[in-house]
This record gives sequence, C-alpha cells and structure tokens, in this order.
Amino acid sequence: MSGACLFVIGATHQNAPLGVRERLALSSESAIRDDLASVEGLSELAVLSTCNRVEFYGVGSGDGAADSVQAAYCARQRFDVAEFERIRIKLTGRDAALHLFEVASGLDSQLLGENEIFGQVKEAYAAAQACGSTGAVLNRLFQKAFQAAKHVRTSTGIGSGRVSVANVAVDLAASIFGSLAVAKVLVLGTGEIGEGTARAFRSRGAAELAVAGRTPERAAEVAAALSAETVPFGDRDSSLAHYDIVVCSTAAPSAVLSAAAIAAAMRRRPARPLLVIDLALPRDVEASAADLQNVFLYNLDDLARIAERNRMAREAEIARCRAILAHRADGLWGHVQRYLSSADGLKGGSPDRNAREAGQAAAP
Repeated sequence: MSGACLFVIGATHQNAPLGVRERLALSSESAIRDDLASVEGLSELAVLSTCNRVEFYGVGSGDGAADSVQAAYCARQRFDVAEFERIRIKLTGRDAALHLFEVASGLDSQLLGENEIFGQVKEAYAAAQACGSTGAVLNRLFQKAFQAAKHVRTSTGIGSGRVSVANVAVDLAASIFGSLAVAKVLVLGTGEIGEGTARAFRSRGAAELAVAGRTPERAAEVAAALSAETVPFGDRDSSLAHYDIVVCSTAAPSAVLSAAAIAAAMRRRPARPLLVIDLALPRDVEASAADLQNVFLYNLDDLARIAERNRMAREAEIARCRAILAHRADGLWGHVQRYLSSADGLKGGSPDRNAREAGQAAAP
C-alpha cells in the first residue's frame, strides 16, 4: 500500500537540556502505549525512553501518524506542542533507519561511544515485541541496528576509553579525592546504572562502599556481590553525614535527597566536603543543594561536559563509523522501501495488527 512511512519522532539531549528532558520523561510507558493504540494509521510502534532521549519509532500512513503520536505524547506530558516542535527530532525513511543505527552504536549518545545505550535499545525492542506492536518493518529495522552496532564496535575505536556513565562518575570522584581508598561511598539505587557505578567504585579501590535501594532484596543482592554494606533506603537522610561520595540513580518520580537533608548532614561534618553525583532522570537531588557550602553536586549534563576530554581519542572514528552505518542503512532501506510500496506492505489499523509478521524480520 503506497503512502506507508517509517518515522522516528522524539526529543534528545542534542536539543533538550536536562530540565526539559525531565518534563518529557515518561512516568509510564504502558500509559503512553495505551494512548497511542488508537492512533489511526499507526501499524507498528516501539518506544525508546532513557535519561537522554524519548523516541517513538513507528510505521504509519503518511505524515499523519507521526503528527498524531506527537500530539498524544505532548498531551500526556502536558507539554506545549509548539515548544516541542522547536526541540524535537522528526525523521522519516532511510534517515530514521540511520538514526536508530547511530543511537544503538553509541554515536548519538551524550557520552560518545557509551555502552549502556545498546542494552537500552534492546530492552525497548523486546518491550515492543512483548506488546505485539512490532511487525515486519520494525523487526527488521531493530535487528539490523543491532548487527550494525556490533560491527562498528568491533571494527572501529568508537568505544575506546572510559565512556560509561559509571566510569565517568568514578573518574570525577578520583580527580577530587585522589585515592578512593580513603573515601566512603554510598550508592542510592540498585538498577543497572547504580549497580554498574557501585562496581566501578569497588574496582577503582573504594574500600568502604554501601548501597541502598527501594527494594531491600535487590539492594542485599547487589551488596553481597560486591562485599558492600547495605543502608535501609528510609535511613538515607540520617546516614548522609557518614559518607564522602553519594551517587544517586533511582527511578523515583521526584527527588529522594532534599537540600534540607543534605544541609543537615553537612552541619554534622562541617570541615569535610561532600560529592553528590546525580545520575537520575528525573533528578534524584534537589538542584538547590549545589548552593550549600562544601557540597559539590554534578548531574548528567555535567558529566557529559567532563567526558568531552575523552572524546578526542574517538573523534577520528566518527566519520568511519558513519560511513559504515550509512552503507548498512542504505541496504536496509532498499529492502524496506520495496516492502512498504508493495500491495501487502501495510495492513493498517492498530500497532498489533502486523505482529504476526515478526517472523519475516529475520529474512535476509
């Protein structure tokens, strides 16, 4: 059926600062999926939501489906459509495919070449499959993106150096405290980033390490694997004064550390600085804590600026990576274009209508 269109629409760190990304962060992916299920002409959908981007990859009829996705998303977030259009990305066809290839490869990341995004893209695809909202086009697109990402990571130097959020955070702490063996570290949050950061601190010599999580069983599991202590999440405020470095990476909908709690902790340790690293979105730490004496607060955008030092080592690889990915995107798009223009290309209706075609995605 002619008029079928592959598109991506969303907002990323490229044009949306941290405060705006907080307003755009999805509190419930299932809720936005419900909103989008009734979008006319949208036949396939995948949602990629991370600290640095919210993107909707879809297949629909013409430009209307993408515009309807945008309208539903802005309504859900109570975000002005005109403001969104000033910061959004909106790509179609081959450009949308190439964008996903670059995202999965870490080429579009705030920390160039970082590894976490590959797993996040895989999780987004798995969630879309589980909902029955992928079909022949998105199945093929995402699987080819994974192949392309693996290829550029093994055949270029794009991932060289310390480019994960966890490693940049540890580098920052080491630059301030010198030897981490003398620093007491508390990690709030035991998800993938929290666990990875705790592991990075341990590997760099942090002798006194504690973790706290909203799920006690998960916190105990992470602590046991690292021979670390656990702190009850409810005791985080009263425990702050004991630690020199606090890393926050929960998925809480609002701040878990207030400026007042940090101020109270500093009164108990007036001569000792406190480094607070906020890796969460929405932010875990009230921004006004940065105004407190002897408190050094860094967020995701701050870490990205620090990581620019490592960028030069990988700069020469960018053009090489883009050439590889562009070649692969051209090959994929030639196949997808033939599919979309065929009589059987788009069944129409809701996103789960084409799920039965998933088996076609692995075809060469």
